[in-house]
Amino acid sequence: MNLEHNPWTRLEEPGLAPLAAKRPLRIKLYLGLLSLDLVCVTAAVLSGALLRFGQVMPDGWLGVSASILALYMLGAIAMGAYSLEVLRNPMRGTARATGSLMLAFALLFLLSYFLKVEQQLSRLMTGSSFAFGFLLLVVVRQFAGDAIRRQQANCFTNDILLIDGPHMAVPKGVKALNAAEMNLSPDSRDATMLIRFSELLRGADRIVISCSRGAAVRWAQMLKGTDIQGEILTRDYDDLAPVGIAELGGRTTLVVSAGPLNLRQRALKRVFDLALTVPAVFLLTPVFLLVALAIKLDSRGPVFFKQPRVGQGNTLFDIFKFRTMRTDRMDVNGDRSASRDDDRVTRVGKLLRRTSIDELPQLINVLLGSMSVVGPRPHALGSLAGDQLFWHVDERYWHRHALKPGITGLAQVRGFRGATHTREHLTSRLQADLEYIAGWSLLRDVSIVVRTARVLVHPQAF
Repeated sequence: MNLEHNPWTRLEEPGLAPLAAKRPLRIKLYLGLLSLDLVCVTAAVLSGALLRFGQVMPDGWLGVSASILALYMLGAIAMGAYSLEVLRNPMRGTARATGSLMLAFALLFLLSYFLKVEQQLSRLMTGSSFAFGFLLLVVVRQFAGDAIRRQQANCFTNDILLIDGPHMAVPKGVKALNAAEMNLSPDSRDATMLIRFSELLRGADRIVISCSRGAAVRWAQMLKGTDIQGEILTRDYDDLAPVGIAELGGRTTLVVSAGPLNLRQRALKRVFDLALTVPAVFLLTPVFLLVALAIKLDSRGPVFFKQPRVGQGNTLFDIFKFRTMRTDRMDVNGDRSASRDDDRVTRVGKLLRRTSIDELPQLINVLLGSMSVVGPRPHALGSLAGDQLFWHVDERYWHRHALKPGITGLAQVRGFRGATHTREHLTSRLQADLEYIAGWSLLRDVSIVVRTARVLVHPQAF
């Protein structure tokens, strides 16, 4: 497909730079609360030891202290002691922190009983440690929570109000932008417009769009593929399929999109990615070297092939693959899908594609954070379903980018891979991707990884 103008070119226009993110600030506040909690628990444990033995670290108590801290951290993270809800409501944070402390000591006694090390635990020491910890957490959490709320004026997120129509009063702490002044319009069939819109939202947590009834549906389509909460400031729009109701400045908004995973789920998915990827890269290093040598001996050109793909939030990233085509015949935009007996593919490339070994460098993308092990597969920019661009076949195509793209995914393990010759080829994959996003769980990721081994060698892989 020949495009006179590449719609995926990044446009460096004034006012379209990503906004200054407050998300890192929120993470810093979570880490600050975690640090304070650990100081409180450590001080409590040391005080209990001092009360019982007259010294802060008696023999055998170091391991017990470390166990209490580890159990507390796991419990606090699991109970949501570090969340946006806690920042806005210090009392709730105090309750979750003290509840985590109770859980930590309960698990300590349970583990000590089954491991038969209860004789090393002093009842006076553990009891006083719990009492000191409980008191410290209540005082410090409440004081710190109130101080954070006052300092941040209860604003912990980067909220954007995009005005597409008459001007309106802008609430305190909200960044207001004018769509007309920024040359932004709601057209999900215009790839350039959508990419520019997505680049603008980098670092934002929430965007509210004030627009007319006629433009609301089009703006909703623009928001569906973002990985942040998107809302329409309007009334009586049942056809938008809202996922919730919120408010801004005393006015009701409809939530039409939201990041599918909360912070804890994202962290869990990232830990899973790294737990698989780091050992895999280490173990597969000899394979990388052998494949690189085979590619260099077979044809001239680089070992790796980089290609821009659509990633999370409809932004672009460079995907890494082993080069399988001749250097002078490589298709950067992916305008033409590879086919059986493709004359562009090298001899080594045919084997790499057939066995999916050409996909291994995407482990680098996972380490860099632009991809996940499991997720919707990222498509080449000019990919076609028949003779139509993917997003022209179904506007829901953009919605699949609400999660990080993956090396494998639900569509792949169901056998939907290879060239997309018809509209049905795309819609079947899209439906699987949307199903995965709507029902994400760590157990499903594990299942997909296991099932992927059955389709590594596939008759549709050219």
